[in-house]
Amino acid sequence: MKRSIKVIVFLLIVLIIAAACGNGTNSGDDVTISIFNIKVETRDQLEEMIATYEDENPGINIELTTVGGGEDAPSALQARFASGEDPNIITLGGLSDVQTYMDYLTDISDMEAAQTAIDGTLEGATIDGTQYGIPLNIEGFGLMINRDIFNQAGVNPDSIESYQDFVDAIETIDTQKEALGLDEVFAFSGAEDWVVSQFSAHFTSAEFNHSVTDAYASQQLNFEYGDRFRDYTDLINTYNIQPILSLDYSTSVEDLFVNERVAIIHQGNWIIPTLIEIDPDFVENKLGILPLFVESDTEGRIAAGPSWFWGVNGQKPEAEIEASKEFLDWMYTSDYGREMIMTDFRYIPAHEGYDQDLIQDEISQDIYRMLLDGETAMWANNQYPDGFFNTVLHPEFQKYLSGSVSWEEFEEIVSNYFSEMR
Repeated sequence: MKRSIKVIVFLLIVLIIAAACGNGTNSGDDVTISIFNIKVETRDQLEEMIATYEDENPGINIELTTVGGGEDAPSALQARFASGEDPNIITLGGLSDVQTYMDYLTDISDMEAAQTAIDGTLEGATIDGTQYGIPLNIEGFGLMINRDIFNQAGVNPDSIESYQDFVDAIETIDTQKEALGLDEVFAFSGAEDWVVSQFSAHFTSAEFNHSVTDAYASQQLNFEYGDRFRDYTDLINTYNIQPILSLDYSTSVEDLFVNERVAIIHQGNWIIPTLIEIDPDFVENKLGILPLFVESDTEGRIAAGPSWFWGVNGQKPEAEIEASKEFLDWMYTSDYGREMIMTDFRYIPAHEGYDQDLIQDEISQDIYRMLLDGETAMWANNQYPDGFFNTVLHPEFQKYLSGSVSWEEFEEIVSNYFSEMR
């Protein structure tokens, strides 16, 4: 009898050891999730946040891939899915992206980060009542200016209250280029398809009633404000660093603009962390933003709203889906996450529970105020048909800039493709 008991005990010990060995050093609870991030300007901050989360949550491993800036992020993401290496968390540009990845995305309405999102911010990732994306932040874009250069030229940026005022300001600055140390007035990044896409949004948002859902549902792009689109395009091209077709983001922002060799670029508040790294004083004392006058010659708008959304891949194992949601919830609702979002990412928050007084720069404060006051256009470009901006809009826009097609031809070609691709 004693021997039988010993045998039983021995077998139990063997089973326990075997189970432990089967689990390995990871105890069987380790989960690895992957994130595809398009925000290159906050890659370092996201890496720091991930490292902190992994320290606080042993057994959770997060692999980050960042593709953006001068790289073709949409194609890179599509390649990941085509190769079977689809990430757990992806960045979605709007309803067209949601539609593209609909078969993979899961409903995120049960997440705390969805329930605390500011009213209206989930609209850009909601189809047929189902919420598929958590807003990263709120971003705004328009004509970013060096206020100091304007003032040196005798132009008060705050006095620009119409399109003609803007034209007069450009011509005034241009006559003083040499004295001001400028290469040109503008450094528009004509080589970047996403810059051209965002630029177009000022003119298409008005056509779509500044409504995300109207833009997504529209079967046509008629260029109702095409004349003003052409006015701004011609003005910029006339006073821009050349060749405009090869001018990229990095050269425009990190060389020409911050080093005061140009007075104006078309960008948004996402460039602020980069500018601060190069010259904090530039952001503090020189940076400004001007609206574009489209619908009205005297009432300008910048574009603002949620720029990107985090989508969760629902085709992954349940443990990975839950880990993905938990990380995003922690990112936007934990004390650490909220502090990082405001201070390190320097985001304009798209969620409740944040101290808006902590928005650190005047540009972001102005964008947030204008958004709440209904003085903004929306990210219409994020609602274009999938692939439209990089395969049609950008190359045809470049053809116009180079003189290969007329503006009328540009509008006709782009409009036709918009309807076909929709």
